[in-house]
Amino acid sequence: MQDQISAAVLFLAKLIERSNTNCANFNADQLEVFKTKLAELLNDRFANHWFPEAPNRGQGYRCIRLNKNVKKDQILEHAAKASGMSYEDMRLPVELTLWVDPHEVCCR
Repeated sequence: MQDQISAAVLFLAKLIERSNTNCANFNADQLEVFKTKLAELLNDRFANHWFPEAPNRGQGYRCIRLNKNVKKDQILEHAAKASGMSYEDMRLPVELTLWVDPHEVCCR
């Protein structure tokens, strides 16, 4: 589970960094705090919903989803606040689905 959470956190951190190349909305220390807090939150959330023998079981619970109907993910927002960033500072895409499953992390 830790490998998949690390991959998801790294992917989101790189996405945030690339979206903010010309903007000083946050600093490197804040991004590190964000990554640490996000990993902690995802670990807590997935603890009882991780089934390596049946990777599709609980998949919806382990999904981070942003779209026109769900504009903010609560875990991402909590990690942003803990790091001193606003959710809007992250400049995440309007449409994003990230599945964190046993043996696999994928994004659409």
